[in-house]
Amino acid sequence: MTIRLLLADDHPVVRAGLRAVLDTEPDFAVVAEAATAERAVQLAAAGGVDVVLMDLQFGSGMHGSEATAAITAASGGPKVLVLTTYDTDADILAAVEAGASGYLLKDAPPEELAAAVRTAAAGQSALAPAVAHRLMDRMRTPAEALTKRELEVLQLVGEGLSNQQISKVLFLSQATVKSHLVHVFAKLGVDSRTAAVATATARRLIRR
Repeated sequence: MTIRLLLADDHPVVRAGLRAVLDTEPDFAVVAEAATAERAVQLAAAGGVDVVLMDLQFGSGMHGSEATAAITAASGGPKVLVLTTYDTDADILAAVEAGASGYLLKDAPPEELAAAVRTAAAGQSALAPAVAHRLMDRMRTPAEALTKRELEVLQLVGEGLSNQQISKVLFLSQATVKSHLVHVFAKLGVDSRTAAVATATARRLIRR
């Protein structure tokens, strides 16, 4: 059975490279490409796709995890395999929660990519070894792990937003934002926003 693929990435060179690699597999057929997450959602909804290879960052438009959630929410829709350069906890958790069947890094060898596509198409989980390791670490020390919401708040702190701005972006009260930051400081063993961002970046919890 041929596995029909949709490539969703805003870089034409990346899509061309992926197509060149995937076209060598006899059971793969790249049937569509999307330069934006919004277009990926449209093409996935149109049918005729089994697996979407989804980047996470698409410039100023919809985020890849948002597109993943929209695609996987549809009954009978294609599977989504996230293919990105980001391996932070914030990105991984957002993608998994959005319903991604797999999470692979762009430096994965061709055989690993092909195996992940087949695994996702079969309805099973396909995680890069490094990603699986990070998730296992979170499960081993749940009390120390930052929650998805704490990571979201900290990511926005790292982008320079104030508590008031964060409250508007995440639709939270400022008191709730402060509470999340108190928990973040305690878990990371720091006492300032700057130290929290530096520590989280060093641990690859968020990206800068």
